[in-house]
Amino acid sequence: MQHVYITDFGRHDGEEVQVKGWLYNRRSKGKIHFLQIRDGTAIAQGVMRRGNVPDEVFETADRIGQETSVVVTGTVKEDARAPGGYELQLTGLEVVAEAQEYPIALQEHGPDFLLTHRHLWLRSKKQAAIMRVRHRVSMAIREFFDGRGFTLLDTPMFTPAACEGTTTLFEVDYFEDEKAYLTQSGQLYAEAGALALGKVYTFGPVFRAEKSKTRRHLTEFWMIEPEVAYADLDDIMQLAEDFVCHIVQDVLEKNRKDLVDLERDMERLEAIKAPFPRITFEEAHELLVKLGLDHEAGDDFGAPHETALGEAFDGKPVFVHRWPKEIKAFYMKRDPDNPDYVLGVDMIGPDGSGELIGGSQREDDLELLLSRIREEELPEEAFQWYIDLRRYGSVPHAGFGLGLERTLGWICGREHIRECIPFPRMLHRIYP
Repeated sequence: MQHVYITDFGRHDGEEVQVKGWLYNRRSKGKIHFLQIRDGTAIAQGVMRRGNVPDEVFETADRIGQETSVVVTGTVKEDARAPGGYELQLTGLEVVAEAQEYPIALQEHGPDFLLTHRHLWLRSKKQAAIMRVRHRVSMAIREFFDGRGFTLLDTPMFTPAACEGTTTLFEVDYFEDEKAYLTQSGQLYAEAGALALGKVYTFGPVFRAEKSKTRRHLTEFWMIEPEVAYADLDDIMQLAEDFVCHIVQDVLEKNRKDLVDLERDMERLEAIKAPFPRITFEEAHELLVKLGLDHEAGDDFGAPHETALGEAFDGKPVFVHRWPKEIKAFYMKRDPDNPDYVLGVDMIGPDGSGELIGGSQREDDLELLLSRIREEELPEEAFQWYIDLRRYGSVPHAGFGLGLERTLGWICGREHIRECIPFPRMLHRIYP
């Protein structure tokens, strides 16, 4: 008997096949069992009629519980009413291992319970759909940069100093009483890579020791950080716009069923097309005041400000560029037209997703970079290698970072990004 996956049923209409998976749900009506079988790729309905299978098989199907692992055989039949458009006319069922009383029944549970049982929650229909979309987004990211001639650069998890500020570092003991820190970003190393290879990107986990409980924060998350030599702020905004459009369109094309399972408003995603609006920080401040929000000139944006900006442009992400230097990182280049501002940019997403991308043109002047490091009272000795990049053939360059989980949360329409990583790490959660 040929073993096939549920997602491949369309190629096996009318054939008798074998499916290896788990019992997701069951309902019975007289002499018929309707068994929902999942195999990790999708869920299919299997119809078992008394008389088409031995009596003992029919009775077994009547007693096994949710998540019992099974191997079923049957004939694939096209049926528009069935999940995925096909059902399985069952002729056999073999129990591999009976599940004990499954703690996550098909009913509502609180978030703490679900997170404690995250290893099982992943099996649910919507959570599995999110993981498949995550896979597609990751593939789309790699395809986008590979198609544009970028080189993937793997950057270290242990770093000798901060990139985004010392207050959010996880300090760890290194060898011989030396201290190291879990990386906040691969950006500084990506700059070295760009000056060696022209255009690179990093893709990996980063860590922030922020004591934040908001729906947009995780302690460990994944970042994608392209860096391009001889690029300026406008170049990097264009790259970011192309990048996000590519991701969204790829998911719409290849994971539409998952988005349907997640009840995502497809029209909102289909509207994500270039160009995206671009406004300065000052224009964003004026807009917030006009919208009736409390925002002081020069202050950073909080969640309510980002939400309001994200909803102000007909569902499209918006670029906010040229930020006050006091609220941005030391490595951002000063605006030559106004040195109180830097050539930084945030892409703020719609649907309450907040900041999806943060980027900038980097400071390429040796003396100005040194002055910024000293102003921030950062350990100069730890940045000697980074300073060397300005000593030996410095060029204008720029890049950005995109948070994978925030982007995934937006695409999937999730309220909290804790659902967008297989095993979330948060302020008070490191289990399981």
